[in-house]
Amino acid sequence: MSCSTSSNQNNISDEIQGKINAHPCYSEGAHQHYARIHLAVAPACNIQCNYCNRKYDCSNESRPGVTSAKLSAENAIKKVLYVGGDISQLSVVGIAGPGDALANPKKTFDTFRMLQEKAPDLKLCLSTNGLRVADYIEEIVKYNIDHVTVTINTIDESGEIGSQIYPWVHFNHKKVWGKDGAKLLLQKQLEGIKMLTDRGILVKANSVLIPGINDKDLPNVAKKLKELNVFIHNIMPLLSSPEFGTKFGLDGVPSTTDQEVMQAQKACGVDMKLMSHCRQCRADAVGLIGEDRGDEFLTESFTNMSFEELETRYDIDGRKRKHANIENWRKHLELANKRIKLEKASKKELSSNGKTKLVAVTTSGEGMINMHFGSAQEFLVYEAGDKAIKFVMHRKIESSYSGADYGEDYNPIDEIKTSLKDCDILLTAKIGECPMNDLNEIGLICDEEYAHKPIEKSVHDAVIKHFYQKTKEIG
Repeated sequence: MSCSTSSNQNNISDEIQGKINAHPCYSEGAHQHYARIHLAVAPACNIQCNYCNRKYDCSNESRPGVTSAKLSAENAIKKVLYVGGDISQLSVVGIAGPGDALANPKKTFDTFRMLQEKAPDLKLCLSTNGLRVADYIEEIVKYNIDHVTVTINTIDESGEIGSQIYPWVHFNHKKVWGKDGAKLLLQKQLEGIKMLTDRGILVKANSVLIPGINDKDLPNVAKKLKELNVFIHNIMPLLSSPEFGTKFGLDGVPSTTDQEVMQAQKACGVDMKLMSHCRQCRADAVGLIGEDRGDEFLTESFTNMSFEELETRYDIDGRKRKHANIENWRKHLELANKRIKLEKASKKELSSNGKTKLVAVTTSGEGMINMHFGSAQEFLVYEAGDKAIKFVMHRKIESSYSGADYGEDYNPIDEIKTSLKDCDILLTAKIGECPMNDLNEIGLICDEEYAHKPIEKSVHDAVIKHFYQKTKEIG
């Protein structure tokens, strides 16, 4: 089955469909069904980014560069086998830091070598800033790492934009500062990406949206990525709270808003297929995208177990049966949703009158509206008309409405109202009268009718119900 129900995916070959079908990062359609694990085996980094602060032993932040523990290659494999025994929908293992995978080549490739031996059913990924891709392209091919993420934030050849993002780049045993470092990094990124795509490796490009610095350049980045045959472009918001300890955060540079991300997606989506469901995961993330079960799998749980015990626990045949069941469910879900989702569409393709609505959804996964409003810490947002719908983004909040840990100075409904201020409908499994009244104040329609029903068809039906039917009745 395809990564979405859209007919505009027919130009993707069967080979690529096979690579992305169970990959939650490369396929929006897979991310509610399949899980991933990131292995924190790569602590060193060879560039400095003003939006990054690599934190260790940090369990209360969910963003790149953060991890609770560094792992040896051997313990990383043990963790995969241990986690895979509990989370049978695990399909992908990646090395995403907390530094740069290719700045730690021995640890990275030792880990991938053992993964091939012990967990051959998993897809292998790595994330990198791109500085050393050309140096390790043969190892990437050798270990069948067929998904690589490269973070590229600008293609400004002058180095002016890059120097505002990267103070220095470490290459050939020395630091290269300012514009010279930024130009060197860009040269190596473009060279490395071409090497990857020339060898048939799927590339996801990450770009951090930094308003006032690279926002105007990102459409140029998207055009260049298309020329290089990059598979998908992920535009991520700058996370810049002062407590994160990044230079941008300490300098008072504000975090990117959801609306700014949507504007950038609109500008870049003209040229590139976009990833809209990214959660900017930690370097030790475990579970479905949008959840992190890392605290359930502490290092002491598996380090003293033998590989024989762990391989029995992993139960590769049982995992295959689970994945077959997932695919069967997805086929039924696709039929239920009636193929009304497009991955890339204009307002005219979504709506007969060129006007669309934004619909927020609460879900705990499996493509269903199956979460109560009070438990939601994020909302999936869709754009919909009477003809079709498309997924736009997810929106996180600091605490769920029913969360017990927020202080007197913080009321989650205020953040939720800000996050959903441009949305027209909220579809949820259940919502209380008080929060419903609060959301009605900002013009948001709350609807429980579609509880435990498929998301995509429900989004489409709700827009017809609340807007198009009323228009017909008035007419």
